[in-house]
Amino acid sequence: MTDSSLLSGKLLFEFQTISAMVEIYCKAHHCNKPQNSLCESCDEFLAYAETRLDRCPYGQEKPTCNKCPVHCYKPKMKQKAREIMIYAGPRMLLPHPIMAIKHLLAERKPAPGKPPKEASNRHLRKQS
Repeated sequence: MTDSSLLSGKLLFEFQTISAMVEIYCKAHHCNKPQNSLCESCDEFLAYAETRLDRCPYGQEKPTCNKCPVHCYKPKMKQKAREIMIYAGPRMLLPHPIMAIKHLLAERKPAPGKPPKEASNRHLRKQS
């Protein structure tokens, strides 16, 4: 599982969830890679996802992406994320049951209103 030096708390859990999904997707779709590593395309996507999570205006109160009123991914990356989640989401239950159930429960929470000012993880990191 991939860890992040930028993220903590709920954002780190969200990053670990997307990492697990990318790993499942990459293993099934990109065969020409060494054992236990991601292809270049998936690795780039994961780095992009980490940056977007770090800069999320909701910070630690971030909703799941499909409930979020702020669309922070570029269209191409948003399509890639959707592709990965559609494929890997149902397949998460066996290798990562607790993570999958926590993610499903988080999806049931209502979308928050306007994000609080200066709540992003990046902003908080820069202040301290």
